[in-house]
Amino acid sequence: MTRCTTVLYRKGLIDHNSCAKLTARFPWAIVRIMHDRPILSSTSTDRLPWSPWLQLIRFRNQTGTALLLLPVCWALVLAARGLPSWELFAIFTAGAFLMRSAGVILNDLADQSFDRRVTRTKSRPLASGELTRSQAFVLLALLLAAAGLLLVFLNPLTRWLAPIAMALAALYPFAKRFIHIPQAILGIAFGWGTIMAWTATRNTVEPQAWIVFAATVVWAIAYDTIYAVQDQEDDRRIGVKSSALLFGSALWIAVGLALGTMLVLLVLAGRLAEIGWAYYLALGAVGIFFAVQSAALRNRVDPPQAFRMFQAHVWAGAAILAGLVAGFLL
Repeated sequence: MTRCTTVLYRKGLIDHNSCAKLTARFPWAIVRIMHDRPILSSTSTDRLPWSPWLQLIRFRNQTGTALLLLPVCWALVLAARGLPSWELFAIFTAGAFLMRSAGVILNDLADQSFDRRVTRTKSRPLASGELTRSQAFVLLALLLAAAGLLLVFLNPLTRWLAPIAMALAALYPFAKRFIHIPQAILGIAFGWGTIMAWTATRNTVEPQAWIVFAATVVWAIAYDTIYAVQDQEDDRRIGVKSSALLFGSALWIAVGLALGTMLVLLVLAGRLAEIGWAYYLALGAVGIFFAVQSAALRNRVDPPQAFRMFQAHVWAGAAILAGLVAGFLL
């Protein structure tokens, strides 16, 4: 009976409750069954029906949303010369989530055939066939409609800038087919949010806004190059271009230069804003982190390590934001 119960359970011919009743009558079977996991797991019948939709927008991983939102918050604080209005903060936070979610759907629609051939991405809902392209387009339309509603609460100049953000987001997935640094397009798309944040606060675009924009672009090139390290072998095999492939053994130098340029630009933005010492203290701490990370890239980095290094940039961006706030308030 022990062997029979185990086999039935493993093949999914009986459920967990039935198995429990059998093992209650035959307690010596418990150990065997605990070792033999059922085929009916949380990844199949127990999975929530909306899980593929959440996976499509990377709901469980909001690193991208944070990296989009943080420079926007830098711009909001600099433009307001202190804490921005809670209304603007809420609008841009919601907008970052919606636009990042829309962006990853656009990316998956454009890369569906590539994703099926890449180890890291072949289980995504579109690549695996869990969702159809039509379903993805419906969700994309809903997200863009929701983002569009947020524009009602912003001034006319900011509303006019919004379509450019959408065009940049749509361009990025195709850039990797034609240019060797598609991360620059991602940086421009992310940086455009800083311009919108500035105009939403001051109803104009000043030179300082473009400095923050440029800092965001080079920062995105740096951290997304690290992110691209995960897919180097697959990208080379299927012919996708990336800065990680372009820089090769000079990766650590390129990333270090990008991060150093970012810090110089942020120092310049701080000088123009006449911000206090706390901001520069934060930049110094972030600079040490950047130096350590760039040095680590001199050695071979495996995909999990590259992803952790990429995620760590959220904390760097948060430290800069904290320094900005403290620099104005202290």
